[in-house]
Amino acid sequence: MTYALVTCSGISNTGKLTTQAGMLLMQRKPGMFLCMNCKQSAESLRMDAGGAERLIVLDGCTDCCATKKLTSAGLVPDIHIIATELGIEKKGMAEVQYGEIERLVCAVIDAGSKKS
Repeated sequence: MTYALVTCSGISNTGKLTTQAGMLLMQRKPGMFLCMNCKQSAESLRMDAGGAERLIVLDGCTDCCATKKLTSAGLVPDIHIIATELGIEKKGMAEVQYGEIERLVCAVIDAGSKKS
């Protein structure tokens, strides 16, 4: 199973968290995850996500910036995870904690195994 991850990539701790979790997933599961950020163009997102079997969106908070970008690109995620809904507090420019990255990575893996 291959997954395309679209991350929030905002400047807050939860936005940075989504990108760091995506990078860690690519390292831990080579070839299984492709990580993209919502700052890419709509066309680029469509092209990059095209070969994946599942599309996962990682939003940092309930503003859902990555989801909005995907919608504008005409894409619908198979899995949608919001970091703040996992109990991770949005703290402005605070540093991302390793435990938060692990929590988000585990949520992605768990969600992916349930949708298989």
